[in-house]
Amino acid sequence: MSACAKSRQPSVTTADVVVVGGGLEGCAAAWALSQRGVTNVVVVERHTVGSGMTGKSSGIVRCHYGVSSLAAMATVGLEVFEQAADVLGADIGFRQTGYVVGVGEPDVDALRKSLAAQRAVGVDTEEIDRAAVAELWPFADLTPFAAFGWEARGGYGDAYLTAQALATAARRAGVRVRQGTPVTGLLLDGDHVTGVRLGDGGTISAGTVVVATGVWTRPFLGRYGVDVPIRVVREQIVMVDPGVPTGPVPVFSDLVSLQYVRAEVGGDILFGNSDLADPREADPDHYLNRATDDFVDITVEKVGTRFPGFPDAAISGSYAGCYDVTPDWNPVISRTGFDGLVVAAGFSGHGFKIAPAVGRLVADLVVDGRSSDPRIPASDFRLSRFADGDLLQTPYPYTGAGQMR
Repeated sequence: MSACAKSRQPSVTTADVVVVGGGLEGCAAAWALSQRGVTNVVVVERHTVGSGMTGKSSGIVRCHYGVSSLAAMATVGLEVFEQAADVLGADIGFRQTGYVVGVGEPDVDALRKSLAAQRAVGVDTEEIDRAAVAELWPFADLTPFAAFGWEARGGYGDAYLTAQALATAARRAGVRVRQGTPVTGLLLDGDHVTGVRLGDGGTISAGTVVVATGVWTRPFLGRYGVDVPIRVVREQIVMVDPGVPTGPVPVFSDLVSLQYVRAEVGGDILFGNSDLADPREADPDHYLNRATDDFVDITVEKVGTRFPGFPDAAISGSYAGCYDVTPDWNPVISRTGFDGLVVAAGFSGHGFKIAPAVGRLVADLVVDGRSSDPRIPASDFRLSRFADGDLLQTPYPYTGAGQMR
């Protein structure tokens, strides 16, 4: 056989852990494994690192969650973001502008109980009055709000840069990242996972496979009888030129008119809709990558009503992405019915801010089989909760806001 013919033979690689998916969560898992001393890891990505839905994240950093374990995960993420230059060795685009959330009269009790529960797991948050918010957001009409929560350490970041930084830090520790390498399936020996099969016919043998494939998870694992109940939901973002310089205003979650806004580095305002009453399912490989005319109309109405201080506001652009949404709008970070198979998916819009904690929980499951953080029990995020009818839901829901906070 010639040398050329030999070079065309499918490759065989061996690792301790294979991570399928080079998005934010897959890179976080690889990084966290390397921090635990597990460095014989291969991340396999069909395109390039962060090329899927990671780059479509609005990048909000907040710890405001009624689910205590999720709030704790967000605090872990925040600590990593604050120390990214030292921990990851890179700028991840984190801007610590603060985060304010406002509610109407029906939700005041829920807000206060949620803030107390967040503080109990280490979130630095407090209630502030209307006058304080008016100083932070002088462009907003605050009349409909009855109470506000404030996180001085909140803000926003760049999910794509964060994925790149995590991948680079993992590589420095010895992790291999293979881009342009599709995975076509799992290798199984009875109820044991033994690796993955690649698109070129090659294989990677491994004792553990972590599937972090986001919106593509259900069809990938469904063929093996592992049902991760994910709907793919299209999410739209609109960029608004406010017409006036706003300065470094904090992220604002308006739970009266169900919208959120944050500043962009260039001066625009990013608008997202928090009304989840009618989520629209989509094909993650074929969807409209801009806001629809109807959504632009919603943006104009909501921004115009809430921010009369933007008298000359204009739409400057838009884009769309897809969420991998579970029935309770919370992630699956779990072992499965196959020995050696771990899944991290179904992030439902929470994935960016909790990514470092996701990585650590995945590493805990791989190394120890349990969470090392008592605030973040692995049982909360187990896959079997759906079959058990034991959904992970906030005890402090806000009117119209679903399970997003």
